[in-house]
Amino acid sequence: MFQSLEPLLNHLPAWLLVFVRISGLFFYSPIFGSQAIPVRVKLFLGLGLSFCVYPALWPLNPETATIGAASIVGVVANGLEFWQMIPMIALEMLIGIIIGYGAMIPMAAMQMAGKIIDQQLGLGLGGVYNPDLGSDGGMTGQFYFVLSIFLFLIFGGHQIMLMIVVESFDVIPLGGFILTGEMVTSVISLLDVMMDMALKVGAPILCILFLQQIAMGFIARTLPQMNILSIGFAIRIFVGSVIVFLVVGADADVFVNTMRKTLQNLNTIILR
Repeated sequence: MFQSLEPLLNHLPAWLLVFVRISGLFFYSPIFGSQAIPVRVKLFLGLGLSFCVYPALWPLNPETATIGAASIVGVVANGLEFWQMIPMIALEMLIGIIIGYGAMIPMAAMQMAGKIIDQQLGLGLGGVYNPDLGSDGGMTGQFYFVLSIFLFLIFGGHQIMLMIVVESFDVIPLGGFILTGEMVTSVISLLDVMMDMALKVGAPILCILFLQQIAMGFIARTLPQMNILSIGFAIRIFVGSVIVFLVVGADADVFVNTMRKTLQNLNTIILR
């Protein structure tokens, strides 16, 4: 019985490495890495994706096989020792983690912009815990985060992430990923995208709120009998909420453009 399973068992180390690389997406990536998804669901989803991807990676003609496909053939033919598997598993998982981490940055920027707006509107105390980012966010921050998830799904960001992982098998052999200093710098530079995007989304609203505050100051000077403190807070919330809904279309365009550029940069970093 075991003799009949030997050809199948020879594929186990290579399939396990493919599974680990795909599973790296389930740590920090949007949608796949969400804490709202049970661990069992993530596990079975990763297994299903690896069972679908692994047969497609097997080369029909070994002579014209890509680097990744040739490495799979080599692992199946020669096998791997247990001590060899440990560092290879860590490197394979790192590929998925980098892709998921980079794709999560624009979403974190959206919530950061919403958090800044909430602080200016005085809504920062009514925070709601966001398990996907591990931090509290106000009403506007949660609105922007949910909006970014919908936009991410609409333009197919989850499919692009999976495509980057699958295409990485063509250029990166199993266990052959090398984390260079240039790559680390490129990944860290993605944090600049988060700050730039947060300013683009939050700056227009902050400017309007600043002008509203100046107007309220003039009113307080010209009509000292009016209690600005009693109505200023409500007016500030109303004006801020109206401006948020007026510029939500422009904010959506900023997010989609930034996310596409981020995924392109990740594709360049991984597949260079």
